[in-house]
Amino acid sequence: MTGRTDVLVIGGGQAGLAAGYHLRRLGVDFTILDAQPAPGGAWRHMWDSLHLFSPAAHSRLPGHPMPHQSGREYPDAAHVVEYLTAYEQRYDLPVARPVRVTAVHRDGERLRVETDSGTWSARTVVSATGTWWRPFLPAVPGRETFTGRQLHTTGYRRPGDFAGQKVIVVGGGNSGAQIAADLALDRGADLTWVTRRPPRFLADDIDGRALFDTATARRRALEAGRPDTGGVASLGDIVAVPPVRTARDAGLLKAQPMFTRLAPAGAVWADGTTAGADAVIWCTGFRPTLSHLAPLRLRTTARGRIPTEGTRALEEPRLHLLGYGDWTGPASATLIGVGRPAREAAAQIADLLGPASPRG
Repeated sequence: MTGRTDVLVIGGGQAGLAAGYHLRRLGVDFTILDAQPAPGGAWRHMWDSLHLFSPAAHSRLPGHPMPHQSGREYPDAAHVVEYLTAYEQRYDLPVARPVRVTAVHRDGERLRVETDSGTWSARTVVSATGTWWRPFLPAVPGRETFTGRQLHTTGYRRPGDFAGQKVIVVGGGNSGAQIAADLALDRGADLTWVTRRPPRFLADDIDGRALFDTATARRRALEAGRPDTGGVASLGDIVAVPPVRTARDAGLLKAQPMFTRLAPAGAVWADGTTAGADAVIWCTGFRPTLSHLAPLRLRTTARGRIPTEGTRALEEPRLHLLGYGDWTGPASATLIGVGRPAREAAAQIADLLGPASPRG
């Protein structure tokens, strides 16, 4: 497969689809390349019990609301996959899959995009590959000597896979709390939950709606030159979704401090305390999936981020990065939050291409 287009969007998850929606509205010639065999992006790989932080009405991409899921206030991952599939079809977005992008090169006035099934040429590129495909594992001493099973959030599916086992869940964020709650409520595993600092639960009435409103207010404050107060994040780290709330209120979510090292049979704390473990689940976050951009030799930060102005890369104005988190737009890693930066990116791309540019 080879192709030539004005705009190539890399990634067919929620960020890529939002970009496609706005590019289509502006009449721009574009193609979306998606490495997955079917629609849904990373949502196709989430654990079974995962639910959104927000009701369906507040979990939408631009132009089309998410339908309510019968019997659930907060939709599950399977419902999100169905929604993204329908969204792609509704707007007849040109998605080629499965196509894995391996490298983006400068090629004169264009960008050359190499894939596992051919080479594309584009005037601009939108990278929307997200973070799910690059899990972060901390450099904990002894990790290579532990004889049990180790997996990241990306590898967890259901508590039944750990029945009768001693399991340590590492991480004080939302994924750590949700997976710990999943195991605790099932009661089939002997759970130890460890966090680097005491877990901070947000108030029970705070969900994704409030988080998005706060992110929007922070963006407006910064644009107006007012101080950044930190918003809701200054009050806590963990959204108390119903399963987390239930486990917490039942006294099943009691976090232990982080251990100092792993031994072959389990964890060891600074005071010499030990805990045996059959498995360690690392809920320790992600880094942006950007290896395909390495040939551009763009400067990156210690956390692997490419400096941008909005979504546009500072050192390569033909490249936009979308959906990786607050550094590419407030709440841009969420369904409802990615719409605004996608619209702004599409408008800048249309301006760069010019109204009279030839298509392709």
